[in-house]
Amino acid sequence: MSEDASDRRGFFRQFLKRVVDPAAAYAEKHLPQPGAHLRPPGALPASAFQDTCRRCGQCAEVCPADAIKHHTDGTPYIDPADQPCVACDGLRCMAACPSGALQPTPLEQIRIGLASVSSDICVRHRGDDCRVCLDNCPLGDKALILNDAGAVVVLTDGCIGCGVCQWTCPTRPEAIAVQPL
Repeated sequence: MSEDASDRRGFFRQFLKRVVDPAAAYAEKHLPQPGAHLRPPGALPASAFQDTCRRCGQCAEVCPADAIKHHTDGTPYIDPADQPCVACDGLRCMAACPSGALQPTPLEQIRIGLASVSSDICVRHRGDDCRVCLDNCPLGDKALILNDAGAVVVLTDGCIGCGVCQWTCPTRPEAIAVQPL
């Protein structure tokens, strides 16, 4: 093999590594990964959900917020950065599910995920009087409060993980984010 061919291969390897690796990292971070996203309200535990869900799309069809999307495997998920669950009256997605993968669950018992606050990003920690997450949370002070120091605190027993706080947060990246349980 000539030295030119070897150099050319090395050049293309380096080029692809510099282009493909960042693209793959971006896709992994921004595209829904199996098991790494929020399921609609009332979802069964992960393995039972995967086995029970018919992938029919009825939950997404009735969602008034258009929050329920479909993963590449056909199962429904919610990405609060795109559109959160608004905990609508009647929680229509659960009632529409024909397979039982989404079980009717009282609002206060729903656990889609859990919000967490990054104090290094939250503008309240810099002294700004931002209340956007508090004012928009559908569960109000059952899920989010201010502590004595004025910092936003997530109440783990009250947060349903709907993602409204994350979606309305004015900072980029968001100072409050919901993670799957």
